Formats: sequence, C-alpha cells, structure tokens
Amino acid sequence: MSPLFIGIAVVVLLVLWVIFAYNRFITLVNRAKEAWSDIDVQLKRRYDLIPNLVSTVKGYATHENSAFEKVTTARAAAMGAGNLADKSQAELGLTGALKSIFAIAEAYPDLKANTNFMELQKELADTEDKIQASRRFYNGTVRDLNTSVETFPNNTIASFFKIGKLEFFELEAGEEVAKQPVKVSF
Repeated sequence: MSPLFIGIAVVVLLVLWVIFAYNRFITLVNRAKEAWSDIDVQLKRRYDLIPNLVSTVKGYATHENSAFEKVTTARAAAMGAGNLADKSQAELGLTGALKSIFAIAEAYPDLKANTNFMELQKELADTEDKIQASRRFYNGTVRDLNTSVETFPNNTIASFFKIGKLEFFELEAGEEVAKQPVKVSF
C-alpha cells in the first residue's frame, strides 16, 4: 500500500470518529432534555394537585393558615424557579411545606377518612414516585454525558463543538430531613 492510501485511510477514520463522537454527544444531550421534560411533567402534575389538597385540608383545619400560606408560597417558588439549582432548592421547600400539611391532617380523623383527601393523597404519592423515577433517569443520562465530556479523547470533540457538562437534579447535601420522602400514607 502506498503512503497516500494510508494517509487517506487515517483521515477517513479520524473523520468517522469525530462524526461518531459528535452524534453520541447529541444523543446524550437529547436524552437529558427528554429526561428533564419527564421531570417537568411530573412536577407540573404535583403543582396541580397541591391547590386541591390545600383546599381539602383547609375545610377541616381553618385555623392552620400559616401552613397553607407556606405551601402556597413554596409552590409559587417552585413553579417560578429558573435554573436547576434554584429548582432543587425550591422543591426542597415545597416538600417540607407538604409535610406540614400532612402533619396537620394527622390531627383530624374526619379528614383522614375523607375520600377526596384519600384520593389526592394517593395521586400525590404516585406523582412523588414518578418524580423519583424521572430524576434517576435524568441523573443517569447526565452522568453518561458528563463522563463522555470529561474523558479523553472525547473531551476534545466536546470542547470543539462547545458541548458542556450538565447539572444533576438532586437534593442539597446536608438537608437530611428534606431527603426523607414525603409520607402520604395514614
């Protein structure tokens, strides 16, 4: 074989490798976007359930206005959070506020027996499970993307095409109380 053919073969292999690496990055970025969309859908479902839950509990515990205001404020903050870090922090606040609502419900046996409350409780528990599953899928995809962005020789392709690492969607370290799942069973 002549050196010309060897040179052409090397160039073709390099171009194919760049194309393969770029396409892998695009696939991982799109999977991360899809996974975030799944989280967003479940969070919106959760946000839609909260006003119904608050109004149901409010009918039984009218004197607990501060707890209802905290949930409403936390819900608004979570819905308005812009970046991923703000969203994580806002979700922690909302989870804590929801725990206070369920603690109030413990004191009202009639409320715990209310079919509307029980159905909302069941739907919220289902939504929490779906959020956790979506979060695991998103974080796994982000882990794969970040590993590819950081490892050689893929990091050269990533930096050339300006493909960067993504943030994980996780709870803040040190927030041990907030890491406990929302308990919605009575």
